[in-house]
Amino acid sequence: METTGKVIKCKAAVLWETGKPFSIEEVEVPPPRAHEIRVKIVATGICRSDEHAVHGLMSGIKYPAILGHEGAGIVESVGEEVTGVKPGDKVIPLFMPQCGKCVCCHNPKTNLCLKNIIGVPQAEDEKIKFTCKGKLINRMADISTFSEYTILDETTFTKIDDNAPLDRVCLIGCGFSTGYGSAVNTAKVQPGSTCAVFGLGGVGLSVVIGCKVAGATRIIAVDINKTKFAKAKELGATDCLNPQDYDQPIQKVLADMTNGGVDYSFECIGRIDSMVAALESSHPGFGTCVIIGVAPSIDKISFDPLLMLTGRTLKGSLFGGFKSKDSVPKLVSDYMAKKFKLDELVTHTLPFSKINEGFELLRAGESSAKLLEEDTATA
Repeated sequence: METTGKVIKCKAAVLWETGKPFSIEEVEVPPPRAHEIRVKIVATGICRSDEHAVHGLMSGIKYPAILGHEGAGIVESVGEEVTGVKPGDKVIPLFMPQCGKCVCCHNPKTNLCLKNIIGVPQAEDEKIKFTCKGKLINRMADISTFSEYTILDETTFTKIDDNAPLDRVCLIGCGFSTGYGSAVNTAKVQPGSTCAVFGLGGVGLSVVIGCKVAGATRIIAVDINKTKFAKAKELGATDCLNPQDYDQPIQKVLADMTNGGVDYSFECIGRIDSMVAALESSHPGFGTCVIIGVAPSIDKISFDPLLMLTGRTLKGSLFGGFKSKDSVPKLVSDYMAKKFKLDELVTHTLPFSKINEGFELLRAGESSAKLLEEDTATA
């Protein structure tokens, strides 16, 4: 059925209120306006940030909402003044927009954009809203990939290779790029260096991949779930540590193993205690610690200022430092050229209708990355 210019009715996972399971509902998705496209989402991952949003721990999200920010799909229709993309093209939605016009987009030192949710907020009457049961439904990061169809502003998508497998490259929409880029862009890991990676979910494993590609000699993976160690070693980790196996703090263990501390440490969990541990595990004088994990918005971090005065560098990294529209197509091409591993990050593939089961796997620590593929879409 021809859908261009019409409202599409489709399935979406609606979170009516915080702390409750998702409800698969029929929602109405409006046609794209000027500078927008409508996309059929083919695959989407579940991220720890989505879990924070489920419990109301992500600022800027209003409920009821459709979450999801790590997807890939096919353009269904385009609005006026849209260039460079047409129906049938494959795209990846971008939770990190790139308008190409603001002061941040023009600055090579950052990948933030003033259209980002942590930057200048969008006026309520300009936001795209879906409807369900007569109620307006809010969206996450202006993309909402937990829906069979979604609307994307021209700043929040990028066209990718027509041959790219969407059920794999969707991970480039968040988890992989975030971890991999934190190693190669933000930390700028050097050949022959020693790294410690706290947390072996999809982001942490992607950091391991990035450290290996950058030429690190020793990559120490840290997690309390030993079942993740085999995968970490397959992807490049040289050592795996479970903090529960030691009587002393893991940062002390790491310092003893590495002659005072590692060159680079990465926190990929989103816990303030592990952030401090990661900072303390970096070598005084020249160590660099990168904070990647997203902590609940109510958490605040504190540590001894002497840790910084003695020469450590503390950095944060969103989306791995990649300028999204520019970098994502290249990452997809690099994956297809087998310049890094990605398939190994997928541990479970579930139909869209089992989204709540996917979140249970995340909470149980049984998977490092999850994919939700579409059921038969309805229009």
